Amino acid sequence: MGDFVKLEVWGRAHRLVLRVYHLTKHFPRSEDWGLTAQLRRTAISIPSNIAEGCGRNGDLELRRFVKIALGSASELHYQLLLARDLDYLQAAQAEEMMQETAEIRAMLSSLSKRLQSPQ
Repeated sequence: MGDFVKLEVWGRAHRLVLRVYHLTKHFPRSEDWGLTAQLRRTAISIPSNIAEGCGRNGDLELRRFVKIALGSASELHYQLLLARDLDYLQAAQAEEMMQETAEIRAMLSSLSKRLQSPQ
Protein backbone atom coordinates (compact mmCIF):
# COMPACT_ATOMS: atom_id res chain seq x y z
CA MET A 1 0.00 0.00 0.00
CA GLY A 2 2.92 2.32 0.63
CA ASP A 3 2.45 5.81 2.02
CA PHE A 4 0.05 5.66 4.96
CA VAL A 5 -0.14 9.47 5.17
CA LYS A 6 -2.14 9.47 1.92
CA LEU A 7 -4.89 7.30 3.44
CA GLU A 8 -7.94 9.29 4.56
CA VAL A 9 -8.61 6.80 7.36
CA TRP A 10 -5.11 7.33 8.74
CA GLY A 11 -5.60 11.13 8.70
CA ARG A 12 -8.89 10.87 10.56
CA ALA A 13 -7.41 8.47 13.09
CA HIS A 14 -4.45 10.82 13.60
CA ARG A 15 -6.79 13.76 14.24
CA LEU A 16 -8.72 11.58 16.70
CA VAL A 17 -5.50 10.94 18.63
CA LEU A 18 -4.83 14.66 18.83
CA ARG A 19 -8.34 15.21 20.17
CA VAL A 20 -7.95 12.44 22.76
CA TYR A 21 -4.71 14.04 23.96
CA HIS A 22 -6.38 17.44 24.18
CA LEU A 23 -9.38 16.16 26.13
CA THR A 24 -7.44 13.92 28.51
CA LYS A 25 -5.25 16.84 29.61
CA HIS A 26 -8.19 17.80 31.78
CA PHE A 27 -8.71 14.39 33.42
CA PRO A 28 -7.94 14.04 37.13
CA ARG A 29 -4.26 13.59 37.99
CA SER A 30 -5.22 10.32 39.70
CA GLU A 31 -5.95 8.94 36.20
CA ASP A 32 -2.53 9.77 34.72
CA TRP A 33 -1.49 6.11 34.89
CA GLY A 34 -5.02 4.79 34.50
CA LEU A 35 -7.70 5.84 32.06
CA THR A 36 -5.75 8.80 30.66
CA ALA A 37 -2.83 6.62 29.66
CA GLN A 38 -5.09 3.83 28.41
CA LEU A 39 -7.18 6.16 26.23
CA ARG A 40 -4.05 7.64 24.72
CA ARG A 41 -2.42 4.26 24.06
CA THR A 42 -5.58 2.86 22.51
CA ALA A 43 -6.14 5.91 20.30
CA ILE A 44 -2.50 5.89 19.17
CA SER A 45 -2.80 2.22 18.29
CA ILE A 46 -5.27 2.94 15.49
CA PRO A 47 -3.13 5.11 13.17
CA SER A 48 0.05 3.32 14.32
CA ASN A 49 -1.26 -0.04 13.12
CA ILE A 50 -2.34 1.47 9.81
CA ALA A 51 1.15 2.92 9.38
CA GLU A 52 2.85 -0.34 10.34
CA GLY A 53 0.66 -2.35 7.99
CA CYS A 54 1.47 -0.01 5.12
CA GLY A 55 5.16 -0.56 5.79
CA ARG A 56 4.84 -4.33 5.68
CA ASN A 57 5.03 -6.72 2.79
CA GLY A 58 1.77 -6.61 0.85
CA ASP A 59 -1.96 -6.42 1.27
CA LEU A 60 -2.29 -9.55 3.40
CA GLU A 61 -0.13 -8.08 6.16
CA LEU A 62 -1.78 -4.66 5.82
CA ARG A 63 -5.17 -6.34 6.28
CA ARG A 64 -3.91 -7.99 9.49
CA PHE A 65 -2.86 -4.61 10.91
CA VAL A 66 -6.12 -2.99 9.80
CA LYS A 67 -7.95 -5.65 11.80
CA ILE A 68 -5.81 -4.82 14.85
CA ALA A 69 -6.69 -1.13 14.35
CA LEU A 70 -10.37 -2.13 14.24
CA GLY A 71 -9.99 -3.85 17.60
CA SER A 72 -8.33 -0.77 19.04
CA ALA A 73 -11.19 1.40 17.77
CA SER A 74 -13.69 -0.84 19.58
CA GLU A 75 -11.62 -0.61 22.74
CA LEU A 76 -11.48 3.18 22.41
CA HIS A 77 -15.27 3.32 22.07
CA TYR A 78 -15.66 1.57 25.42
CA GLN A 79 -13.07 3.77 27.12
CA LEU A 80 -14.90 6.88 25.91
CA LEU A 81 -18.12 5.48 27.39
CA LEU A 82 -16.30 4.91 30.66
CA ALA A 83 -14.83 8.43 30.67
CA ARG A 84 -18.31 9.82 30.09
CA ASP A 85 -19.84 7.70 32.85
CA LEU A 86 -17.10 8.81 35.27
CA ASP A 87 -17.90 12.43 34.33
CA TYR A 88 -14.42 13.01 32.91
CA LEU A 89 -15.96 13.89 29.54
CA GLN A 90 -19.13 15.81 28.90
CA ALA A 91 -21.80 13.68 27.22
CA ALA A 92 -21.63 15.75 24.01
CA GLN A 93 -17.83 15.42 23.82
CA ALA A 94 -17.99 11.68 24.36
CA GLU A 95 -20.77 11.26 21.79
CA GLU A 96 -18.84 13.23 19.18
CA MET A 97 -15.70 11.18 19.80
CA MET A 98 -17.63 7.89 19.71
CA GLN A 99 -19.26 8.93 16.42
CA GLU A 100 -15.87 9.72 14.91
CA THR A 101 -14.55 6.38 16.19
CA ALA A 102 -17.52 4.58 14.59
CA GLU A 103 -16.86 6.30 11.27
CA ILE A 104 -13.19 5.32 11.43
CA ARG A 105 -14.24 1.74 12.22
CA ALA A 106 -16.47 1.71 9.13
CA MET A 107 -13.60 3.01 6.99
CA LEU A 108 -11.25 0.38 8.38
CA SER A 109 -13.80 -2.36 7.77
CA SER A 110 -14.23 -1.21 4.18
CA LEU A 111 -10.45 -1.12 3.69
CA SER A 112 -10.13 -4.62 5.13
CA LYS A 113 -12.75 -5.94 2.72
CA ARG A 114 -11.04 -4.28 -0.25
CA LEU A 115 -7.74 -5.84 0.77
CA GLN A 116 -9.41 -9.27 0.97
CA SER A 117 -10.80 -9.05 -2.59
CA PRO A 118 -8.69 -10.47 -5.39
CA GLN A 119 -6.96 -7.68 -7.30
